[in-house]
Amino acid sequence: MDFLGTTQARPLVVISVNLTKHLPAERREHVEARLHRNLMAWLTTVRPDGQPDSVPVWFLMRDDESILVYSQPKKIKLRNISENPKVTLGLDVTDIGRDIIRIDGTAEHADDVPPADRQPQYAAKYAERIGAMFGTPRQFAELFSEALIVTPSRLRT
Repeated sequence: MDFLGTTQARPLVVISVNLTKHLPAERREHVEARLHRNLMAWLTTVRPDGQPDSVPVWFLMRDDESILVYSQPKKIKLRNISENPKVTLGLDVTDIGRDIIRIDGTAEHADDVPPADRQPQYAAKYAERIGAMFGTPRQFAELFSEALIVTPSRLRT
C-alpha cells in the first residue's frame, strides 16, 4: 500500500466520470484514479438528533457513477440513512490529512444488489484485505450483508 492508502499490485483501468467533468484535465485524472483506487473512505451520515456520524468504509465506484458500500446489519449508519438519506463520502490521505475529496449525495439501502462475493470488481479490489481479515469473500459477504448505494450529487476537492 502506498501513502495514498491505495494498492499498487494490480493495474486499474480508470473510466472517466461525469462527476469530475468540471475539473481541469490533470486534476480530473488524479481524482478519478483516487475514486477507483482508494481502499478507505469516510461515510458521514446524520443521526436523528442532528449529530453527524462518520465511519470508515470500503467502497466501489461503479460504472454508473453510483458508489457501492457494504455494511453489517443493524449499524447506526443504516438507521441514520433510513431517517435522512443525505450523506458525504470523504477521501483523504489519512496520514497527513491532505488531498481531500468529498462527495455529497444520497444513500439508500439496496435489496437488489448481489452480495459482495458476487460483485467481481468489489471482490477484486478488496481481495487481499478480505483474505487477511475474513478468510473468504463469502465469509465477508455473510458479515457485511447490507448493500448501500450512494448517488453522488456534488464532488468537491
